[in-house]
Amino acid sequence: MTGTMRAIEIPEPGGPEALRLTERPVPRPGEGEVLIEVAAAGVNRPDAMQRAGNYPPPPGASDIPGLEVSGTVAALGEGVTRYREGERVCALLTGGGYADYAVAHELCTLPAPEGLSMAEAAAVPETFFTVWTNVFERSDLRDGSTFLVHGGTSGIGTTAIQLAREFGARVFATAGSDEKCRAAEGLGAERCINYREEDFVEVLKEATGGHGIDVTLDMVGGDYVARNMKAAAKHGRIVNIAFQKGAKVELNMLPVMLKRLTLTGSTLRIRSPEEKGRIAESLLRYVWPMLADGRVKPVMDRSFPLERAADSHAALDADHIGKIVLTMG
Repeated sequence: MTGTMRAIEIPEPGGPEALRLTERPVPRPGEGEVLIEVAAAGVNRPDAMQRAGNYPPPPGASDIPGLEVSGTVAALGEGVTRYREGERVCALLTGGGYADYAVAHELCTLPAPEGLSMAEAAAVPETFFTVWTNVFERSDLRDGSTFLVHGGTSGIGTTAIQLAREFGARVFATAGSDEKCRAAEGLGAERCINYREEDFVEVLKEATGGHGIDVTLDMVGGDYVARNMKAAAKHGRIVNIAFQKGAKVELNMLPVMLKRLTLTGSTLRIRSPEEKGRIAESLLRYVWPMLADGRVKPVMDRSFPLERAADSHAALDADHIGKIVLTMG
């Protein structure tokens, strides 16, 4: 291991061109942390928000973008007991993934799922942690429930569709083109609504026989918040994880009372390693077997070498289906 590594930095906020290849010292793992020689890093919407200056790293986190990686354990910090050098892993990070080496807490690190390439393994942590904690823990999705995910062909959407399908839900989605709707339905959505052509509230009312949606996972916000409430079933749970159309909304709260709705939301990056570790334990128990036998798999759009990080963000901002990753080789 050399003393320096390649990394992507953001000298000034901006568009994809703001990402610059540089050299940084290889980080050292602290207590309870592992140093990972990165094989691949997932490219996610929060990375683009950080690049634009709208999502600063939490205190103490690396300023290098990248919230998930796969690779091999290169070194162990003090007190690490779960991993050994040379093991294949994937990990959820608070930052630092766009680099040849990254540090992760051992509680947020998982064995690379069997049967997946390292590029595919890098596409797992951010979306699977997010979907699991919001859809299954916070919203209590159950067998037979009706489930709606907006952005059905995003990394989050493709993950949510597959997991909800495997746990017995009736799955619905929205997307912005007929091609994307076909892709979502191919993953297990009973019906994907092209939001440019149809009103998802009306479609879902008919499709569910008037029952409505038990659990909604929303990344859009704005006017979708009120529309989600209209589409919701009695005792429905609506969870927001992003606000592409804006976080500030004006609501009539009467439907919340009449339908006994739960409106909630969460972020993942700022949670403690212990909180994320509990999510990791559930994933290892319930989801990793599905990844190993191929029932669930990350949907891959394309990959770019590290030095083309700017191109990966341009692709993220354009039409894509599934995950985009950076590779270090």
